[in-house]
Amino acid sequence: MKKLLAEFIGTFWLVLGGCGSAVLAAGVENVGIGLVGVALAFGLTVLTGAYALGHISGGHFNPAVSIGLFMGGRFEGKDLLGYIIAQVLGGILGAAILYLIVSSSADFSGVGSAPGAFATNFYDANVYGVNFGLIGALVTEIVMTFMFLIVILGATHKNASPGFGGMAIGLALTLIHLISIPVTNTSVNPARSTSQALFVGGEAMGQLWLFWVAPIVGAILAGLVYKFMAPNKD
Repeated sequence: MKKLLAEFIGTFWLVLGGCGSAVLAAGVENVGIGLVGVALAFGLTVLTGAYALGHISGGHFNPAVSIGLFMGGRFEGKDLLGYIIAQVLGGILGAAILYLIVSSSADFSGVGSAPGAFATNFYDANVYGVNFGLIGALVTEIVMTFMFLIVILGATHKNASPGFGGMAIGLALTLIHLISIPVTNTSVNPARSTSQALFVGGEAMGQLWLFWVAPIVGAILAGLVYKFMAPNKD
């Protein structure tokens, strides 16, 4: 239960910090943090969460990470479903708190239903001045999640430098967002995608399947590849 609570809190923090930066701070006139700021915010949530909670649960905060670690022989299958449920519920709470903050504005008229609204993920939508289709989104999410898990598996390997794993993982997530925000608004995390889509509905829910399938495929591939390259055995 302590591990599940840690995953719940960590995913809550990731969604509130990462998606919150996109919704509340990215486009603020004159002081907005922009794409780079949002990318950094997501990285910082994972970095801080990993050091605060990683020693309790491993600091996954992402169903794809849990699945990738399982495939890589780093995580027991008996805990997998519980972790995923805790992560999704934590993400939903993060989105709910963000919704309460947004809805307190005198100008609030709903979170919107357009692609990208409320930091939702998307494909085949001209949100940042360019339109990437389903294939581009699918490839991006698979490859970005693959590399995210390669970094995680490497940074947490028994032969890796101790104490620096959280930093490498946080910086990797920042880089991933810098690359893929214009393509999909960056998921690599089904819990993060689900939490936002639930509050927007419509097309965001219709496209949610991709942001479960692609990250999981990327994570499975990374787990198998890294297990082959560097088994975490004595």
